[in-house]
Amino acid sequence: MANKRVTLADVAAEAGVAVSTASLVLSGRGAAVRISTSSQQRVRDAAQRLGYRPNAVSVGLRKGHTSTLGFISDSVASSRLAGEMIKGAIEAARDRGFMVFVGETGGNTTLERQLLDAMFDRQVDGVILASMLTHGRDLPAELTRTPAVLLNIATEGDPALPVVLPAEHQAGRDAATTLVEAGHRDIHLIGAGPGPDDVRTISSAARQRLAGILEVLGENGLAPASGRDINQWLPPEGYRAASALLEKGVPGALLCFNDRLAMGAYQAVQERGLSIPGDVSVVSFDDASIAAWLHPGLTTFALPHRAMGKKAADLVVDVIEHDRRGTDQPAPGSGVHLIPMPKRDRDSVRHLNS
Repeated sequence: MANKRVTLADVAAEAGVAVSTASLVLSGRGAAVRISTSSQQRVRDAAQRLGYRPNAVSVGLRKGHTSTLGFISDSVASSRLAGEMIKGAIEAARDRGFMVFVGETGGNTTLERQLLDAMFDRQVDGVILASMLTHGRDLPAELTRTPAVLLNIATEGDPALPVVLPAEHQAGRDAATTLVEAGHRDIHLIGAGPGPDDVRTISSAARQRLAGILEVLGENGLAPASGRDINQWLPPEGYRAASALLEKGVPGALLCFNDRLAMGAYQAVQERGLSIPGDVSVVSFDDASIAAWLHPGLTTFALPHRAMGKKAADLVVDVIEHDRRGTDQPAPGSGVHLIPMPKRDRDSVRHLNS
């Protein structure tokens, strides 16, 4: 049987004082209302002996805030890669004196509304609404009830809420630059392309990455040697796409739109007795765990999930603290916040210029 929670009445009985006296002492107001020093000490000693903890919701109702945040996502918590967003949010919230309640919906909008209501019932001061895949979506009307930040959720036009996204467009530019500066001209895309509208996945990351890639190639007088738009970015699809290319010849470089596609491409290249990067260079995105396990290690641009989670938590706390001050200044953090995708430089790119 679970231990019964120690109440304020229990502390008062143990100390031999009224409940109101115990309440005043434990809320730090004992001296102000002239409760004797000995009575205050008895109350504090009793609370320590009994292991009393104040009810956070009750304290929050009295103070008007609870120093808690809600983190609601579709499948971030159950994703090994995207779960770093939650870790980052918890770290940043803790540094600002906040705790985080986490809920997952599996993409069910009814459950999402129920979770939001549950968070509000627990008097959270703000909400982070997150998605595992970067994409646009309709937002629940309930978000207007509290300070909120969108994490990895794209919006059209000027967003009404702060939005935190990975800098996918810049990562696309950086990936293409990596190959161009290494001397590659025969660059094949696996996942999207070759044209700017050749995107099949719902993730806006594909469109942003592709736009950045095409910009850099165009600036260098190049175009993709080929492209393969793929709906599901999984190893079998990468294997099939790379195999089809290899039937026509040996491509100079493969620019894969995520590491799982690159994993399949590795298999296809190595099955034919070719080497990476000796015969074929490969660059990718995400920095999933397989990127470091592949042989040779895969050069890729990492999704900054932990940094994104930290930024989202800091933004929502900034808005909460702004609202508490009640100033006439606009709330901080509005607009889109792009978090850089760092390069993980490994051994999958051959430098033709060296």
